[in-house]
Amino acid sequence: MASYVTSSARAEMSELRRLRTLLPLELQNWVMIEGSTEINPPLIRCEELGRDEVEIQVDLAKWESLAIDQRNLLFWQAVARIQNDTIPREGWEMAALAIGLGGAVGELWVQDALLLILAIGLCSVSGYRLWQKNNGGRKLKESIEADEKAIVLATRFDYTLQNAYKSLGSAFKTLIEQTPNRRQRKEYESRLQALRRSASKAKEKMQREK
Repeated sequence: MASYVTSSARAEMSELRRLRTLLPLELQNWVMIEGSTEINPPLIRCEELGRDEVEIQVDLAKWESLAIDQRNLLFWQAVARIQNDTIPREGWEMAALAIGLGGAVGELWVQDALLLILAIGLCSVSGYRLWQKNNGGRKLKESIEADEKAIVLATRFDYTLQNAYKSLGSAFKTLIEQTPNRRQRKEYESRLQALRRSASKAKEKMQREK
């Protein structure tokens, strides 16, 4: 049993080191790669640790079920999110919303109209910003843009354009099969459709250039 645990730990460390070699040189000094320690975490995600430091977290248990080429393209998709500056951030909105709600309730007690209006205004602004950050259409658009950039990154690491599209497409197909959450599965399906359209356009462009 101890031998199996040791072997598994070595395999995980080896995979994290391998992923580090897939980082573009310009990101290697400030992007960390770690295995996720949460219960039922997402397959892969990015988190801002500080002003100049970002961590890519990977659920290595789920990661092992994917082929190497699928892993590579999904990893580059996460890298593309960093390059596109679309990493979800913990902002001021939640704190402002809580302060605004607390203030609104307090001003109802003391009946100060001006402070009540200010508290409601703070709630409105912070609520709108939270809605913007969690808007499904915007998140899907950002994911599709990162998918496109992942293809470009793959070609920098000696993938042909065709193989890059195939690898990311097969990764989405696998994730669609493995994902029980209907909303998440629908997002993967939408991204797969967008990827197919992009691959078709790329193929037509290559044929015109021949």
